Amino acid sequence: MPVLLFIIAHWYLSLLSQTFFLHRYSAHRVFSMSPAWEKFFFVFTWLTQGSSYLSATAYGIMHRMHHAYADTDKDPHSPKFDRNLFAMMWRTKNIYNGILFRNIHVDEAFTQNIPSWPAFDRFAGSWPSRLLWAAAYTAFYLHFATHWWMFLFLPLHFLMGPVHGVIINWFAHKYGYRNFEVNDTSRNLLPLDLLMMGEAYHNNHHGNSKRANFGHRWFELDPTFGIIRLMQGLGIIRPRTA
Repeated sequence: MPVLLFIIAHWYLSLLSQTFFLHRYSAHRVFSMSPAWEKFFFVFTWLTQGSSYLSATAYGIMHRMHHAYADTDKDPHSPKFDRNLFAMMWRTKNIYNGILFRNIHVDEAFTQNIPSWPAFDRFAGSWPSRLLWAAAYTAFYLHFATHWWMFLFLPLHFLMGPVHGVIINWFAHKYGYRNFEVNDTSRNLLPLDLLMMGEAYHNNHHGNSKRANFGHRWFELDPTFGIIRLMQGLGIIRPRTA
């Protein structure tokens, strides 16, 4: 039971960091927050993504490139240009690192209003940090796992952020239904998206990337939008005004 609870907690907390902070805030600015809260969510992302920590700066830039170049040869992660999902993940990693370490040219348009905390990114994304998190996950399993097969879930923890990314960037460009006719292959992977907290409404998002609620039809529940509304009510974030 502790292992199952740990998997569920890590899955959803890591996913919350990605969809709320990295995606909807950093890449699309569908809401705003104070500099202090922005730094809080940098730290929250490190605590929840752990060994697979993704920089809000590099993620935001790369995702903006995805929207600008969707399903073209400039798209950082399109299934059209890779033979399998592992090849796409590897190519995405290389582009992400190129952006993070400034080894590739990035159009200035993609960097506007991107959150930035270079010192923290260097720490949170460092190999010592990643290895310490991996060791912590392993120690948890050594203490709580009751069967050998439970250890097969450890790679999921090590790569949680990229796993969340590939589910959408690969499968939601291949399978599902469409509400909007857009110039790419984006699809809504799940009709009721409790697994990916709204991220699986990928076609809806490509149809209107500035909309905070990724759901469109009556049955398309977006749990993250509920969290956004709660945080607005608490004064943590403010609705987009332009």
